[in-house]
Amino acid sequence: MSSPPKHWRLEIDADRIAWLTFDLAGSGTNTLGSGPMQELDVLLGEVESAQPLALVIRSAKEGGFVAGADITEFTGLGDEAQAYELVRKGQRVFDRIQSLPMPTVAAIHGFALGGGLELALACDYRVAADDAKLNLGLPEVMLGIHPGFGGTVRTPQLIGAPAALDLMLTGKSLRGSEALKAGLVDRLVPREELATAAREMAREAPAPRRPPLAQRALSWPVVRGFVAAQARKQVARRARREHYPAPYAILDLFERHGAAGSAAYEAEARSIAKLFLSDQSRNLVRVFFLQNRMKALGGKSARKVSHVHVVGAGVMGGDIAAWCASRGLTVTLQDREMKYVEPALARAREFFAKRARDPAKAAEMAARLVPDVEAAGVPRADIVIEAIFENADAKRALYAKLEPRMKPEAILATNTSSIVLEELARGLADPGRLVGLHFFNPVAKMMLVEIIRSTGTRDAVVEDALAFTRRLDKLPLPCRSSPGFVVNRVLMPYMTEAMLAADEGVPLALIDRAAVEFGMPMGPIELADTVGLDVSSHVGKILAEAFGLPVPRGTAELLAAGHVGRKSGRGYYAWQDGKPVKPAAEGRVPDDLTDRLVLQYLNEAVACLRERVVEDGDLLDAGMIFGTGFAPFRGGPLHHARARGVPAIVARLEELAARHGPRFRPDAGWATIADRR
Repeated sequence: MSSPPKHWRLEIDADRIAWLTFDLAGSGTNTLGSGPMQELDVLLGEVESAQPLALVIRSAKEGGFVAGADITEFTGLGDEAQAYELVRKGQRVFDRIQSLPMPTVAAIHGFALGGGLELALACDYRVAADDAKLNLGLPEVMLGIHPGFGGTVRTPQLIGAPAALDLMLTGKSLRGSEALKAGLVDRLVPREELATAAREMAREAPAPRRPPLAQRALSWPVVRGFVAAQARKQVARRARREHYPAPYAILDLFERHGAAGSAAYEAEARSIAKLFLSDQSRNLVRVFFLQNRMKALGGKSARKVSHVHVVGAGVMGGDIAAWCASRGLTVTLQDREMKYVEPALARAREFFAKRARDPAKAAEMAARLVPDVEAAGVPRADIVIEAIFENADAKRALYAKLEPRMKPEAILATNTSSIVLEELARGLADPGRLVGLHFFNPVAKMMLVEIIRSTGTRDAVVEDALAFTRRLDKLPLPCRSSPGFVVNRVLMPYMTEAMLAADEGVPLALIDRAAVEFGMPMGPIELADTVGLDVSSHVGKILAEAFGLPVPRGTAELLAAGHVGRKSGRGYYAWQDGKPVKPAAEGRVPDDLTDRLVLQYLNEAVACLRERVVEDGDLLDAGMIFGTGFAPFRGGPLHHARARGVPAIVARLEELAARHGPRFRPDAGWATIADRR
């Protein structure tokens, strides 16, 4: 090597064990970019020359082994040939590890994801530190690609086709005992014993594990076509090939090549090179970076939150309290009487049992959630979260009781979904401490939390709220107080348009199909039923008053009959066992239906950006993806609008306005949207 390596250290100890330590310069996390891969290739040559008794590959980073490939390099790829060569270089380096004549061991702590796990798979053995941080997976499908450094071949060789396909198709990760049971690691040891265990494994050099014959047989040519066909049916229930081609590419590779031979590696490289350049992958990589931007918010806060007091033990309040307790915080939960708190505690216990998977840990979570009818926790709380019903007068009356008892530095947060904070702040002695923390239902599954500031909210309080949200492992979306804020404001015109189409006699199933075919996770009619027609109607009335949003006739009729959707067993659909009973979506989707739905969504997103309800278009895109499930493979509503072409969208809105009325009039913000980020 012409110059000392920047990212790797190679040491050969007195026992002739070579230790190759990855320590990416200038970063707290190891990722496999071109520079580290080139250095690794050179150092492997030195290992070949030195001929140690064994090689151990490990990480110097406290957080984990290797997070994966350097995703920033994906964005600079110009064509398939360039992408193919990048992947083949990586394959050749890992092939070199696999071909070493001495035993090789990956000593894993923390995470080994994507290319990091593929690096470990190239070794003969994998020893892992058994703690809560251990996290092994192949999440490439989340970026619209698949493993490219040999993972589609080596993973089924190691753990069998069913387990390997499940790992790659879902992007899920395995922890401790799960990874050991699957055969992804050979040994689990305490963190402090990792180096010793790696040394012992290298010396012992047992026969490398192989999956049972029955699993190996599933990769045989005569069988794997059937396996791939069954897996495609399962994938098709979750994702359409034209939206998410990566899982189908994984199955195509498996069906054609199984898990053996040089042709399999070549096909892997050709396949991923094509995916790298697809719009879907580029957009999903964009979503990844948007998520990371949201994760970085709140870094300026020094506030340490240990005690949370939640007022309102309904579905939202109770579930917010349970989530906080699951994240290690002490939580007191208040309502008028114990009978209103008990259902929330019962739901919380069920949630803790599922989340912890360990009775002792579940019990610890439950112990942190304390019923508090007398509001004894208010003076001790670092943050008080109000989650009562949506009535401004009731909320202000509650604040008048809470504020005098709160610590001077404590934050007062409201979970309101639509009421502007300036209205709620009236009467507060310190309106600067009030901030919106708008969680979404179900709390345990929805990642987004809107952080709403009024004109009077202090900057430090906003920063503290952002940090608190990240403490909860949620994604914060800072936005300005405005009717409906961002998510509900953009979502409601889209849902309302679906209900207006239903009023016109368009079959419900066709309305939902149009949205799903565009890429939404569920149709707007099903979504309205799921949220609750009472809830969506309440938000719709607020937005109708503020922005002139029409009120669908059918919704009012259903509400009058007591049909509010999933929770009552009847809304637009009948519901059984938590699922809608839908008639067959027969016939063709009306020509303008998809545009009626989607362009209402885009038009309102542009209005929010023009009014600066959210800081910039990237944050708005992120909020709508993580808050509503807007088709991730399209990169966000504003990104999609630019890709489709702003002039074409404006012209289409004008056509729809002429046909259906002024609600489709293009927002003035379209004039500048093309150049704004």
